[in-house]
Amino acid sequence: MQTRTFSCLAASLFLFAVAPAISAENPRTNVPMDTALADASLLAARKPGLTVVRVQGDSMLPYFGDGAVLVVKPVAIAQLQPGMVVVYTNQDSNRVAHRVISADATGCTVQGYNNDRADSTRVTAANLQGVVYATFHSAADRPATDLTGVQLALAAPVR
Repeated sequence: MQTRTFSCLAASLFLFAVAPAISAENPRTNVPMDTALADASLLAARKPGLTVVRVQGDSMLPYFGDGAVLVVKPVAIAQLQPGMVVVYTNQDSNRVAHRVISADATGCTVQGYNNDRADSTRVTAANLQGVVYATFHSAADRPATDLTGVQLALAAPVR
């Protein structure tokens, strides 16, 4: 019985000690960016208001990073809750995709999973573009041939 308990404890400690290092990798598939964009666009076309953005950066790893494609759904600011991932425009006019860490009726504070502090721009009704509805991972080594009209969302360090 002691051996089994020790094995379970050792496995748990291994997961807690090693999992963060393993999970920091960018999720990848063998799907080319063109295909991921086309699939995301098909989903977005099914419902009015959905938009497609591609990701640049690694602040949201292990959930998504460079080469990911997001489908963004409009949402009222009052509906945002901690844990949701939103796309918004920051004070430098960059579109950013980060996780809500606190929210109230007037807005929210967001932060990238890999950032050590919250973003300096508060998300409000005026700069909110929506919540991430779906994520498509692509092969970063198989870039899109044409990104005309595809919006970019940063998953980047705090500014």
